[in-house]
Amino acid sequence: MPQQQIDVNQLNQAKANVTLTQTLLSQAIEKSSSDPTLAQEAIKQAASEIAQAQSYVSQVYSVMQTQKAE
Repeated sequence: MPQQQIDVNQLNQAKANVTLTQTLLSQAIEKSSSDPTLAQEAIKQAASEIAQAQSYVSQVYSVMQTQKAE
């Protein structure tokens, strides 16, 4: 059975999700006292970005574990 290659695109997307999460969390911190609603939305979006990044990383990790088992 041929080995699958690591999907670098998925890792790059995960990295982009994490970068966006950092930006969103910075916005949430900056707006926490002046605009709590905006801060809450930024946190909600950051949580979504983290979940997406985790999904990409998990998919790549699963491929790596499959390769290791072969």
